[in-house]
Amino acid sequence: MRRKDKEITDQEIIRHILANSSICRIGLTDGETAYIVPLNYGFSSGALYFHAAPNGKKMDLLKKNNRVCFEIEYAQEIVKGQEPCDWTTRYRSVIGYGEVEVITGHEEKKKGLDVIMAHYGKSGENRYDEASLARMVILKLTITGVTGKESGDW
Repeated sequence: MRRKDKEITDQEIIRHILANSSICRIGLTDGETAYIVPLNYGFSSGALYFHAAPNGKKMDLLKKNNRVCFEIEYAQEIVKGQEPCDWTTRYRSVIGYGEVEVITGHEEKKKGLDVIMAHYGKSGENRYDEASLARMVILKLTITGVTGKESGDW
């Protein structure tokens, strides 16, 4: 990281960003082209969970290369100044890497969905429509590395 003064080294803060943000963007490769997808997610035990259809461009690319990059921003605020060069952004974010596993087993899909639902505030037992469960897969991104960055007063 070029700006070491902006690096987040506290792993608790990084875990907080992972556990409390709303959208995760995953970057995949399509030959020599990058492909980025914003997704709802859940975070638990060093992994990110996503639900997906079993077919489509994202799945085609993951079959070719399951190593991905991801980005999550925790909070952002444009801080206005008197002059254009005085404007800045207050933010916290993480960028990480990992490998994606496609979960197709019935009970494992439920566990992944439970992580996603809990991430967005659902408590208690979840009941899932069996037909919907049968049509989807869960993607489990095991995080192999992550860095955090912040700007502004926290």
